[in-house]
Amino acid sequence: MASPESYSGDGGDDGKVVSANPLQRGSWKHAAFHVATTIATPAAYAPLPFAVSSLGWPLGVLSLVGATLTTWYSSILIASLWKWDGKNHTTYRHLAHSIYGNWGYWSIAFFQQVASLGNNIAVQIAAASSLKAVYKYYHDEGSLTLQHFVIFFGIFELVLSQLPNIHSLRWLNAVCTFSTIGFAGTTIGVTIYNGKKIDRGTVNYSLHGSSSAKMFKAFNGLGIIAFSFGDAMLPEIQSTIREPVKKTMYKGIAAAYTIILFSYWQLAFLGYWAFGSGVQPFIVASLKTPEWTSVMANLFAVIQISGCFQIYCRPTYAYFEEKMASHEQTGRFPVRNHLQRLVFTSLYMGLITLVAAAMPFFGDFVSICGAIGFTPLDFVFPVLAHLKAGRMPKHSSPVVILNIVIAAWFSAVAVMGCIGAVKFIIDDVKTYKFFYDM
Repeated sequence: MASPESYSGDGGDDGKVVSANPLQRGSWKHAAFHVATTIATPAAYAPLPFAVSSLGWPLGVLSLVGATLTTWYSSILIASLWKWDGKNHTTYRHLAHSIYGNWGYWSIAFFQQVASLGNNIAVQIAAASSLKAVYKYYHDEGSLTLQHFVIFFGIFELVLSQLPNIHSLRWLNAVCTFSTIGFAGTTIGVTIYNGKKIDRGTVNYSLHGSSSAKMFKAFNGLGIIAFSFGDAMLPEIQSTIREPVKKTMYKGIAAAYTIILFSYWQLAFLGYWAFGSGVQPFIVASLKTPEWTSVMANLFAVIQISGCFQIYCRPTYAYFEEKMASHEQTGRFPVRNHLQRLVFTSLYMGLITLVAAAMPFFGDFVSICGAIGFTPLDFVFPVLAHLKAGRMPKHSSPVVILNIVIAAWFSAVAVMGCIGAVKFIIDDVKTYKFFYDM
């Protein structure tokens, strides 16, 4: 494995240097496709109405709007650290090492693996649920269970896992980005239609249960919102972008967040408006009529999730490939290398598929993944890294204070989200059997 210190590159970011790296060919459009696919997956924003319902109108709106602006800001901070010390840090782990040393490297590696594994378990459950919904529409008495569709989706992702790198996914992610727009547009439209059909007097927006139940539900809602902005792959995406890297990446981030802005807020607030505190963790499950639109939304969801899943496989695959690259034989036996990749990706997909099939508690995995994995990576580390790297004003200023407040608040959110998610996982394990057909 190449040491963390060995990742370096040539040239600056002034647009005059053409990258020698053949993988750095992506445009701002490719960056937007990758970022939008990574963040704006139906598995991320379909639970947002449920998250808002867990918090209530005032806190729900404040949390969602605040999280949107904060992650947009933190994404720009991470992008600005490209070659901050003159070296090319092509992964989140190596960027963290350049700022914090070995402690930073292994901390980010841990959080990234938690985020990647948790995300892929959650989105595989979501994709399987969508596939099952489509199947039931055409075969209401069909015998296939959720677990069958978890396996089908896992096999499909195993095939896609043989593509070599993130850049090779660019056209898949372009389709996924348009599927994101299609899913959001369809779901928002059908939500409004259903909301108008419901007797508005029967819709309740109250927070139910005891004080402790409300607290745990609110904690869980914060974890879901953190998950919905998960973007633990920004340096990896940026390493595929051509010069001038920073400017190109800023443009890609702006385009991606424009898509996010016009899908997240509308779906979250309209979903809560339509169904109130009775909204389902996956909004499509709350949509009743017309049925064919739910089928369309579910198909958009499956297409988009297929690309998102692949993006989040890549940190694990990269670590494996670095291990293989440390052996002198690598490159001499390409067939054996492909077989090794097939074996490793099969083991990875087998693990994800087994957990998703055994514990199909979608909302709980979303929350705990957001709390433990994405909150440190997307909210806390970017602002602290910017301060540590000396990129912020040296003297006390409102921006420095803002960064410290962001780091402190979202560290608390990580703890609260984790507590809420663990509580609901324990409750679900008591309620449902393993391999339950949800």
